[in-house]
Amino acid sequence: MATLRQFNDYDIDWDLSPEQAVTMYLEWGNNDWRARHAPVRSRADFSTYFVVDAWEDPPVVRLVRRNSENAEELVSLPLPEHLRAAWTREYGKLKGVFEPTPAIKAWLKDELYGG
Repeated sequence: MATLRQFNDYDIDWDLSPEQAVTMYLEWGNNDWRARHAPVRSRADFSTYFVVDAWEDPPVVRLVRRNSENAEELVSLPLPEHLRAAWTREYGKLKGVFEPTPAIKAWLKDELYGG
């Protein structure tokens, strides 16, 4: 079973949301060259980012590596119980795939790079 620590040398884009990833990789040409995330030029362009998958209960956090041809799930972890209450206050029972909250990003960074 993969752990987050295995991916601590990956270049993770902490600001890439699932919506931005779709714009970049599935809707080529739909984003601006001056935007925070430049348009994809070829299948050699990859991004690695986290999403919170709330289609399941409880939600899971997934590390995704994507290019224009494929989205590969590198690791999937249940959202820790200590973060679930805040998640539920923010999103309720909404189903979907979301950008991690600042608290979830802090937890992920600690899991990846912490002692």
